[in-house]
Amino acid sequence: MRKVLFGFLNTIGKVQKLKLKLRGISEEDVYNRNVLNGKVWEEYCDNLKAAGAALLYSGTPKDPQQQAEGLRYLSRLTRGGLEAFVEFNDPSYPVFRRTVHETIKMGADNPDNYYLNAQIDGSQYDYVITGKRNSIHYLGLFTQNGNYATTGGLSPCGVIDDASIQYEKDGSFTIHVSKNPRESNWLKITEESSLIMVRQTYLHRHKEKAVDIEIKAIGGPKAPKSLTPKAITQGLQTASMFVGGASYLFSKWANGFQKHTNQLPLFDPEISNAAGGDKDIIYYHSHWKLKANEALVITVKPPECRSWNFQLNNYWMESLDYRYHNICISKGSAIPEKDGSLKVIVSHANPHLPNWIETAGHFEGTMCWRWYKPEGTDIPEPQTEVIIVDDL
Repeated sequence: MRKVLFGFLNTIGKVQKLKLKLRGISEEDVYNRNVLNGKVWEEYCDNLKAAGAALLYSGTPKDPQQQAEGLRYLSRLTRGGLEAFVEFNDPSYPVFRRTVHETIKMGADNPDNYYLNAQIDGSQYDYVITGKRNSIHYLGLFTQNGNYATTGGLSPCGVIDDASIQYEKDGSFTIHVSKNPRESNWLKITEESSLIMVRQTYLHRHKEKAVDIEIKAIGGPKAPKSLTPKAITQGLQTASMFVGGASYLFSKWANGFQKHTNQLPLFDPEISNAAGGDKDIIYYHSHWKLKANEALVITVKPPECRSWNFQLNNYWMESLDYRYHNICISKGSAIPEKDGSLKVIVSHANPHLPNWIETAGHFEGTMCWRWYKPEGTDIPEPQTEVIIVDDL
């Protein structure tokens, strides 16, 4: 439905441009006028106001604490949108930035991931990426078409990761980002490509070093272009629509997760891929809700895989604050049973047992389990049970 809406809005925009052309008014005249008369800022604020509807979407919690977190969530998306689409939105001079991190979160952001994004334009430029591998467990680069602001989501385009990147002896690398294939170290883009996402995954966060990485547009300028009325208009419009698009999408997801509260069923891969997920990851998204004396016990025997993790989020699909609380567990940190199986315990108070995940003052939220590149076809689904804490 949201993609249909964005398509409808794009059609309206094309009709308006045609009308202006017939009246002898240039597109530049319109941008200049709207910057001078304040319309650009008014529309930006109106879009932000409309984004607040995501906090009232069906099924959203109505208690003050969780609504307060929802307001903070919108403010974080606002900050992220401004950085991505206003400050660093020049596709001729892209910069890798941490759009999602400790204080900007969305879509069940993985605490074991170090995300970097760069805005690009596949219709105008090819790019070259250089860097040094360092010691992080996994490195992958992905190109995406569309965005949350104009299409309601991200569709996958190209991918290159450790399985195919050719490194020099010192760990350095050069990756060619282009529409035309290259024999090695090629990352595909199309005319519609708008984003390069770098996913890096830790097994041991405090021991591994993330990659050093830079990107340049081939034939691009030596410095960012000067800001124009058109650029600030489009940047603010995209930034505000990003807040509405992302918050709406994930509120819709969270509402759907309540159909299987405290369970971890397989999440539809087509839906996760359309939202920018990695096709090599099998996701199990759900909703959790526990009373003060209850614990959620998750049991599973992990398959052979590159990595895996489980995390606890608030209702708005923001990972809980992993800077101060133990809210996630991974292949690198879990303590398995003798037979290789796992028992993960989610509870409010520490049960003094292995693999405890704390709720960090929350009584409900969302959660996610990921298998990354699991081997074979018989992939286990995590099993769950809610029990009284004293019975642990």
